[in-house]
Amino acid sequence: MKNIAVIGSGTMGNGIAHTFAQFGYQVNLIDINADALKKALSTIEKNLDRQVTKGTLTEQDKTQTLNNITTYTDLKEGVSKVDLVVEAATENIDLKLKIFRDLDAFTQPSTILASNTSSISITQIASVTNRGDKVIGMHFMNPVPIMKLVEVIRGYATSNETTQTVMQLSEKLDKVPVEVNDYPGFIANRILMPMINEAIYSLYEGVAGVYEIDTVMKLGMAHPMGPLQLADFIGLDVCLAILNVLHQGFGNPKYAPCPLLVNMVTAGKKGVKSGEGFYDYSNGIKEAKVSAKFS
Repeated sequence: MKNIAVIGSGTMGNGIAHTFAQFGYQVNLIDINADALKKALSTIEKNLDRQVTKGTLTEQDKTQTLNNITTYTDLKEGVSKVDLVVEAATENIDLKLKIFRDLDAFTQPSTILASNTSSISITQIASVTNRGDKVIGMHFMNPVPIMKLVEVIRGYATSNETTQTVMQLSEKLDKVPVEVNDYPGFIANRILMPMINEAIYSLYEGVAGVYEIDTVMKLGMAHPMGPLQLADFIGLDVCLAILNVLHQGFGNPKYAPCPLLVNMVTAGKKGVKSGEGFYDYSNGIKEAKVSAKFS
């Protein structure tokens, strides 16, 4: 398995492409937006420069990594001859189902189809293909080149062979794969998102402010980043989407997103990506206008 296609050139997509290319795989990075692909290559080059500065890569390694990546705006052309596709498009079920229908038609019968989804059912995604045994979840963590975990999600029909292939491939990327079953949120987000939601509720109900909540979790629980800053980093719109999947999937009110989160996303305050969330990122990180009084 040497030829990989990555669909989507955003934060996760370019990180996945970077990682595969760094380990010698030929990567087809696919996005319908040519400008997005240019931005992705620029981001990958900047991240490689950081690795060179830190001494973890050489200039030759950087050059080879970039040479291993080819960009495409045409899905069919980009996936026709690959061994594995990793879909990293927007966390939208309708979009993902369309992509996987197309992948089933455009790829070779032996190609494994993986999704980087953080919460959407792999079984549902596989249901629109004729190769349920070769559809699997490959959930990388952000930032992909640094974070060790890959959550490998087995759908109802995913075969042992496909699972073992993806587990072994993850190890070749110097990652630690963990196999989980296909239920809403899997493990990572089933545990993480209720914690983030509870932190938002604590702010919403006036228990404490942004800085205080994050400081308690960083100093008291040894988290490298507080839950509200982490939510900003993930994207508040992504957090809301995942909580909605959990709430709908389990029908349990404990997963219902906090009204403050809903209001912030509606107002366009999505975290780092929009320049403001629980913190203001326009001039470095500082506490934003969201406070315990915003209830």
